[in-house]
Formats: sequence, structure tokens, C-alpha cells
Amino acid sequence: MSRLKAVVVAVAALSIFIAAPAKAEGPHAGCRTGRFIGSYTLAQPLQDVFGDGSVLHTWVLQLDLHGDGTAGQYWTGLPDYMINFGTGSPSIGAWGCRKDGKLVVTFIDAVYLPTTPDANAPNPDIALASHRRSTYLFSVEDDDTLKLLEHRNRIYGATDDPTDPAGGVLRPLDTTTAEYKRLAASDADLVAP
Repeated sequence: MSRLKAVVVAVAALSIFIAAPAKAEGPHAGCRTGRFIGSYTLAQPLQDVFGDGSVLHTWVLQLDLHGDGTAGQYWTGLPDYMINFGTGSPSIGAWGCRKDGKLVVTFIDAVYLPTTPDANAPNPDIALASHRRSTYLFSVEDDDTLKLLEHRNRIYGATDDPTDPAGGVLRPLDTTTAEYKRLAASDADLVAP
């Protein structure tokens, strides 16, 4: 009988530890609930590509937050007219929770600018111009919404080390807010007539 009692106590104790992280509620729980893991999008409708109204495109930021603390973000505007304007790499990074429940995401990416033909590259091309280290602060509004509160960049030259958190040139703080919405899997198109 005492062995059965020990097993019951052990199972009860284990269930408390397993359930404890899911109980992170309250005014500062935010990202500590862990329910924000997934893919989010932020549409940037009708962007004036050339600044003269001749070409309007909608671009999308695609943010992926993984359970292992890694993160990625892709901007669909990257390959738009890259020979004329340049382009960039997808943003790769990591996320973490602050004590106040806010979500911090840090990315590193690259910026490429157009080149003119020369002896080394006889055709128009793009070349690495700089790296960027970007840090974003989000509030977790609910299970399907992340609100961007502020972000800031460090710009590094093409020969600088963008993994140095104190290197580069720190740019001004941007407090423009935006809402990223969870991208939900749906079979609606598959079952549509």
C-alpha cells in the first residue's frame, strides 16, 4: 500500500511541475505563457515602389517564432526590383521573454546593393553592402496577436562583425506600432466548391 501511495504522490507532484508553466497568467504573463509560438504576418498594403504612384505592391512580413527560442522573419519586398534597388537576406535570430512579459526578438540580416559592371563582375549584380542587427519589442496581446511596440537597428559595414552586440552604429529608436496576426492553417480552400 505504501508503494502505491508513493506512486500517486510522485504522479501528483510531476503533474504540478508539468502544469506550472501553462499557469503563467496575470497582468505580466505575456510571452511567458508560451502560447505565442507560431507564424505571424504583417501586411504592408499598397506600397509605392518608385515613389511616383506608378507601381503599387502589397508586401508582407512573415515572422516565425519557434519553441526552441529561434526566430526568423522574411519580407516579401526583398526581391522586388533587386537589380535596381538592391535586396536583403532573410532575418535570422532568437527570441526571449522579459520579466514584464514582453517579447524581445533580435535578428541579423544583410543588405545588398546594385553594382555596375566592372572587370570583376562584367554584368549588373548585387553585392554585400552592410549587415543589420535589429531588436524588436512586442506585447503578446492574445494567442493570435503580437503588437510591435518599438524596434531599433545597429548597422555594420560589410567587413564588420554583426554578431558583436556593441558594434556597428546604433540607429534611433522607432516607436511605430503594428499588429502581427497569427497565420492559421485552414483547409477552407480545399473544401470550397
